[in-house]
Amino acid sequence: MIAVPGFEGRRVVVLGLARSGRAAVAALAAGGAQVLAWDDSDKTRAALGGEIPLGDPAQIDWRHVAALVLSPGIPHSFPQPHPAVTAARAAGVPIIGDIELLGRAQPEARYIGITGTNGKSTTTALISHILATAGESVEIGGNLGPPALGLKPLDADGTYVLEMSSFQLELVDTLAFEIAVLLNITPDHLDRHGDMAGYVTAKKRIFARQAKGASAIVGVDDAICRDIAEQLRRDGAARVVPISIADRVTEGVYVEDGWLIDALDGAPIRVFDLAEAPRLPGSHNAQNAAAAYAVVRRAGLSPDAAIAGIRTFPGLAHRQELVDTIDGVRYINDSKATNADATEKALACYEAIYWIAGGLPKAGGITSLAPYFTRLRHAFLIGNATGEFAATLDGQISYSRCGDLATAVAAASDRARVEHAPNAVVLLSPACASYDQFPNFEVRGDTFRTLVSGLPGAHVR
Repeated sequence: MIAVPGFEGRRVVVLGLARSGRAAVAALAAGGAQVLAWDDSDKTRAALGGEIPLGDPAQIDWRHVAALVLSPGIPHSFPQPHPAVTAARAAGVPIIGDIELLGRAQPEARYIGITGTNGKSTTTALISHILATAGESVEIGGNLGPPALGLKPLDADGTYVLEMSSFQLELVDTLAFEIAVLLNITPDHLDRHGDMAGYVTAKKRIFARQAKGASAIVGVDDAICRDIAEQLRRDGAARVVPISIADRVTEGVYVEDGWLIDALDGAPIRVFDLAEAPRLPGSHNAQNAAAAYAVVRRAGLSPDAAIAGIRTFPGLAHRQELVDTIDGVRYINDSKATNADATEKALACYEAIYWIAGGLPKAGGITSLAPYFTRLRHAFLIGNATGEFAATLDGQISYSRCGDLATAVAAASDRARVEHAPNAVVLLSPACASYDQFPNFEVRGDTFRTLVSGLPGAHVR
């Protein structure tokens, strides 16, 4: 277990008792802190069974609190701060997150941080896989996988590879990433950041406090990130490493004609045909591969070691995960695609798509996906977004109002089996959050996988 130092005998309040909050309580207690915890959900508090000391923030004397450890899901600014945040700020109490505590507890380890609107989970997993394949001691977590304080302790020979959401980045005060990655920025979470400027400011925190010798790896295919890269070159101490799938770059990594090109040290060199990485389909995954390659090269791996890891990457659950092939039809679980920009990446990869979409819609809906509608054989709509998505698709492609995922999977399977379209895929890529019918995208994807396993026909996994 990781024990968090610096709070011995002092009171620390932990707000939010999902996985990361419970791990923070245990790590702080192991370090000698006097922990009081709270969750606004009566059900969550009751489920703890008295295992964690609880304290209602409204009843706490904040003058005697050393820190408020906040779950990243709890608002601290927009749309309005949680009352505990307001009280803590009024008393001058620092407000931090579990990633910050990890950095304080394990200061000797190397930290690699990855953020971006899309692609960060795959890139994080790919970096970790490459490093582990090369024999490095690696722990992966943050916004992906185990909570940060549930990871194993690492010394100077170890590396934490952390996916960082914009919410988490706002709660980091002292930790600096030796290698920091910004993949892309498109509008998202504007309700939590107030506007696009606030969202960009949060994402840029991935590069905060980087020292000379650190690396800032930036995808330069969107205008916002290009501007950030230029600003870092002017003002930052870290080496800026550009990555691109659209243009050639100097002192960076890019993709051209399906090949990964290493231009980190001078003349560009073709190092890998991405067609040899079947679990990384599409141009978005080409960007992920370029970023991961740049990271591990800057971390000291040879080109051969980097390529060996990319070639053997098994893929990531819920990110264009090939679940099964039944009677020649592929079933793809892309449940992680919770906005239209993420779904666009999947639609671009396939030519005969039986598309399952819907859930809790986000701003903009699916209007931006119109250029890909010609790839759709039929759409199967579920959840709260059904009416909105139907209005967008009406007169352009055929669709069915299925209501729930089970109905959609059965209908998509039946139609794909009857039509026998070449290279057909049944694609769950919802372009929506899951919270109308599922607790998270993982449960939605797992449900899809279970439903597919029960379909009739010849299965070839």
